Amino acid sequence: MFHKEGYKIIFIALVACIVLSLLADYFVSNSYIRGGIIISLIILLILVLQFFRNPNRNFLQNESQVLSPVDGKVVVIEEVFEKEYYNEKRLQISVFMSPLNVHVTRYPVGGEVVYSKYHPGKYLVAWHPKSSEENERTTVVVRSKEFGDVLHRQIAGALAKRIVNYANEGETVIQASDSGFIKFGSRVDVFLPIGTKVQVKLNQKVKGGVTVLADS
Repeated sequence: MFHKEGYKIIFIALVACIVLSLLADYFVSNSYIRGGIIISLIILLILVLQFFRNPNRNFLQNESQVLSPVDGKVVVIEEVFEKEYYNEKRLQISVFMSPLNVHVTRYPVGGEVVYSKYHPGKYLVAWHPKSSEENERTTVVVRSKEFGDVLHRQIAGALAKRIVNYANEGETVIQASDSGFIKFGSRVDVFLPIGTKVQVKLNQKVKGGVTVLADS
């Protein structure tokens, strides 16, 4: 199963691979070189397919839990001063995604979307300390019954050139449903109330909509 954001790119990649393979078969006389070109094109197509995969998962909604919004590795767990929305200290949990991870962004909690904003910016590497404030990003806040306002922020990285955000202010969203998509590697930050019980560790691998980041 593939995500809708990849349909166009997958089609273009498939057509390009077929055309280039036919050209290589027609114009390249050396069988080793021809075979190498065709194998390289197949590998490229496989990489595109795996990037846009959207596997079926059993999501268990729970109002007392905050789920990881994306697949990846936990790279930050710390108290920080969040100045865009809260203007106060919050617990930040950040998940870094490599180009090999599933890149669907999911709502960590369910509730009403009370804030959704896109910010143009730079393309610093996703683990850079200033990427959360200076890179291209989208900030979404969902008002949940258990945790109050929970902010998650999609951050573009050095390779990510497009962030897709589905959140619209005023709508009610379901935990683990699609919030957006980041193309070609990046990170997502989640901001929670101080004192929230963290259930993950640094460098732990997590799955979007499945792994519990924190609970009440």
